[in-house]
Amino acid sequence: MTNIADAKLIHRVALRGEAILTSPRWNKGTAFTIDERKAFALTGRLPFRVNTLDEQCDRAYDQLEARKEPLRKNTFLQSLKDQNWVLYYALISRHLKELTPIIYTPTEAEAISNYSHLFRRSEGLYLTFPTADAMEEDFLEQTKGRQIDLIVCSDAEQILGIGDQGVGGIGISAAKSVIYTLLAGVNPANSLSVTLDVGTDNEDLLRDRLYVGWPHKRVRGQEYDDFVDRFVQLVRKHYPHSLLHFEDFGVTNAKRLLDKYRDKHAVFNDDVQGTGAVTLACIMSAVGVTKSKLADQRFIVFGAGSAGLGIARQIRDGMVTIDGMDKDEANKRFYLLDRFGLIKESLGAEKIREGVQEFVRPDAEWEGVPANDQGEIGLLDVVKKVKPTVLIGCSTKAGAFTEEVVREMAKGCERPIILPLSNPSKLHEATPEDAMAWTDGKALLATGSPFPPCKLPNGKEYVVAECNNALIYPGLGFGAMLSKARELTDTMIIAGTRRLASLAPALKNPDDALLPDFEEAPEVNYEVAVAVVEQAIEEGGAGVDWKKEEVREKVREAQWKPLYGTYVYDPKGQT
Repeated sequence: MTNIADAKLIHRVALRGEAILTSPRWNKGTAFTIDERKAFALTGRLPFRVNTLDEQCDRAYDQLEARKEPLRKNTFLQSLKDQNWVLYYALISRHLKELTPIIYTPTEAEAISNYSHLFRRSEGLYLTFPTADAMEEDFLEQTKGRQIDLIVCSDAEQILGIGDQGVGGIGISAAKSVIYTLLAGVNPANSLSVTLDVGTDNEDLLRDRLYVGWPHKRVRGQEYDDFVDRFVQLVRKHYPHSLLHFEDFGVTNAKRLLDKYRDKHAVFNDDVQGTGAVTLACIMSAVGVTKSKLADQRFIVFGAGSAGLGIARQIRDGMVTIDGMDKDEANKRFYLLDRFGLIKESLGAEKIREGVQEFVRPDAEWEGVPANDQGEIGLLDVVKKVKPTVLIGCSTKAGAFTEEVVREMAKGCERPIILPLSNPSKLHEATPEDAMAWTDGKALLATGSPFPPCKLPNGKEYVVAECNNALIYPGLGFGAMLSKARELTDTMIIAGTRRLASLAPALKNPDDALLPDFEEAPEVNYEVAVAVVEQAIEEGGAGVDWKKEEVREKVREAQWKPLYGTYVYDPKGQT
């Protein structure tokens, strides 16, 4: 993994004239030096003055500021990425906290939903069901001559809380790849964004005369599985040491596909594992504040979709690995609720979907507990009986953590851990201000979107952590890539999670955040990547011969940085 953007490196490049100016990987724009302009036939193609990267960033930021709507900012930055990678990543790195919501959630969701109407040029690899026979040819044409370390793939069935977006799924694959580069240092030349266009059940898209994807109902069943399998086999065959990141697959496929392939290749699903990992890190820092253990907690997970299940499993695995609990015993610490209320035996097979069986509660526990006329038990009655220490929301049901629910929880524990994680902020189960007020200042809080600090009864401010996957998934993935592990194991994920939790400001000041600030995400992900590689080496799964004491330096050397190198024209050089 060479760092193509190290300013001390000399790059031998075969492109000249218009070709180098239209290559986002090599284009410097007005930063080409006088000598480079002569060598690459650019003297008459650029204005006279040579700019520094800082000057280019200032100019680009001024142009960005002239666009007031987030979507217009998003399209400007997309255009910049199409022109000049170094400038794009350098600009965002200088304004990380401000611009990440523009290129990622929440603004990217709007851009994806309007993908066919904003389309200007292709990005990444589009693998479409009716052209499946040409999949290998298309794949190899797109990756020819490239080192591929990261492949981010989506079938777009469940995009960022806005549902099925068809071919627009390329937008989330590309956005995730960008975050890997920004926050972990993955070389953008070595990543591939992919959408599996298997149709869409979004009627608005199917009726849209400008829709650019395959206008067909979503393929399911064996045909779907065969299509995905063909793609995964290509990845395994041609890039056996790459990381395959599945993103925003539907609830029926996300965990199923992860389980199917994770022991065959280094596969990662951010919705299942990333959300679970960052939530586990948050809870680990909270139990550090309360001087307790994971095994001491009682968990209610409100919302048992891919995220909720992923969170429950990741915390459960943490209890097994860190506290040495038996897996079945750890499962008993969890109470999951979905649209049918508490998931318990008597709901029956029709209401208990695949994947939640290990967390189903026996009916005998709930004799005498109030239920509706369908036998469903709601959140408040579960809280009254369980007396949870941790309440996690990933339901997208705004206001579900009512004052009565929160006050009831606060009766049963000294420092209730409350995590309303649904995105965007308008869908949060409770606001931090309300949760803190209803617990008389006792709550330990984290949210799925950024919130300002809230007041404690003593007048101090409580810093609300943002439980953002981007604090951990780029480091987990980069660590897997660097270690060349054939599998991203649970223990590797736990190692990265423990490293993130150890960086929590709350461990030094209980009124501070349960997770580091997002501004620190690049350094946090570096630490996570180091922990993952160290664990891979320790458990014998690494494909590199590094010693553990070398890992920190090796990871730092491998990180790509948005800096301009020196170019020398060479007809046999890189293109």
